[in-house]
Amino acid sequence: MGDFWIGFELDHVLVAVVDLAKAARELEARYGLSSIEGGRHAGWGTANRIVPLGNSYLELISVVDEAEAERTAFGTWVAQARPLLAKPLGWAVRTGNLDDVARRLGLVAAAGSRATRTGELLQWRLAGVERAAAEPSLPFFIEWHEDAVFPGRASRSAPAEAQPVVVRRLELDGDPQRLAAWLGEHRLPIAVNAGRPALRRLVLDGPCGEIVLE
Repeated sequence: MGDFWIGFELDHVLVAVVDLAKAARELEARYGLSSIEGGRHAGWGTANRIVPLGNSYLELISVVDEAEAERTAFGTWVAQARPLLAKPLGWAVRTGNLDDVARRLGLVAAAGSRATRTGELLQWRLAGVERAAAEPSLPFFIEWHEDAVFPGRASRSAPAEAQPVVVRRLELDGDPQRLAAWLGEHRLPIAVNAGRPALRRLVLDGPCGEIVLE
């Protein structure tokens, strides 16, 4: 499969919430995870907040228009979560060759965008969302527009000297062989156990130790 497949990087982890503002306050108070305003996804019925982690990020995601959300695979996926607390929902891997990935797996790539808090248009392309929604142990794939400012490196309120928080691992339930065929060779921070497909646990390392969302 070559170095292309090894080049996958963890892009972000979706964390479903009911109320973005309330969830942001709770995550900061409980875990010290500060977030910034994201924006609304055009045509998807969802909106987000971002916890920047440098080379990756957490995306707090919520439905803001139920009628609009039910018309898209992504919006329906988020709407069906209905979490009482912040809940790891799914994950995305980053690639610079989305068309090749889509061709290999028989997927259709689709464009997405949202306005940033500064009014700029953030653009990307996705593939595999429907499969990831049905089998959350599988990631979907994302390719950022060449002019996009990666959300993981967006400015945040934490002081510059603050120690970084990093994703230590994703603990998945699912079919290990199915995931291996989906990804090919990789060096992603994941652990897979046989079981009903799910993103069971997100483990982060921070300045105060381990942070677990499950």
